[in-house]
Amino acid sequence: MRITVEGLEARPPAARPEAAPALRGVGLRVEAGEQLAVIGPSGAGKTTLLHVLACALVPRAGDLRLDGADPWRLAPRALRTMRGRLFLAPQTPPLPPRQRVVTALLAARLPSMSLLASMAQLVHPTDLGAAFAALAQFDLEEKLFDRVDRLSGGERQRVGLARALLSPARLWLIDEPLSALDPARARQALGTLCDQARARGATLVATLHQVDMALAHFPRIVGLREGAIAFDLPASEVDAARLEALYAGEVAGHDASPPAPGSAHVADEDLVPAAPPVVCR
Repeated sequence: MRITVEGLEARPPAARPEAAPALRGVGLRVEAGEQLAVIGPSGAGKTTLLHVLACALVPRAGDLRLDGADPWRLAPRALRTMRGRLFLAPQTPPLPPRQRVVTALLAARLPSMSLLASMAQLVHPTDLGAAFAALAQFDLEEKLFDRVDRLSGGERQRVGLARALLSPARLWLIDEPLSALDPARARQALGTLCDQARARGATLVATLHQVDMALAHFPRIVGLREGAIAFDLPASEVDAARLEALYAGEVAGHDASPPAPGSAHVADEDLVPAAPPVVCR
């Protein structure tokens, strides 16, 4: 799926009216099948950007085009069809706690199914082989019939990512996928997402706090600060000076030195140490 954004301004629904927009004049072009990482300080607007791209948040100003179509000018049925081609993986997957993993996984296929087939799928999951194979990509195949509330936080996060492999979506929007993962699992998860998106020809946009992971796995890096794009460059051109400017003053009263290439930038809630990268080409 091709993305075109021009002059985008957006504010999360819960924001106060007097609050500054989370996104200010953002312009972005992403070709079909491209893979890019969005990095930046906490509160830079990364999650808001993904929600706009997922047609979950109406922009206050600017223009959004997905494969040349403005989703908010589509008829309701066409908008539902458009949303069925998008997959958003939040940092905390919205998995029903009492549901079996297999059911939660196969629910990713519901946008492409009829109402009757969808109801039958929720009662009696089919295509167990595809669900097993998706979990195996994240070393979770033994959890196929476990209940979601029996999983650890990292296992839930990986199940949420495995849903992308079963989705019919052409645009994958992945928000902070490494926050609950140890270094080895983080490398595996990003490698799998990149490989599988490329194999399917899906466009992949991921937000990351771990700068070293972003530089190692994604050919294109977008730096977002205070709701605006600070840079949009090939990973090879993102140097320490650009990172210093991007992250300057992120934590008031503390050492605000930025993460450098080869080291992980970790948010307060993301206790994930740096790890040797596995490059996804």
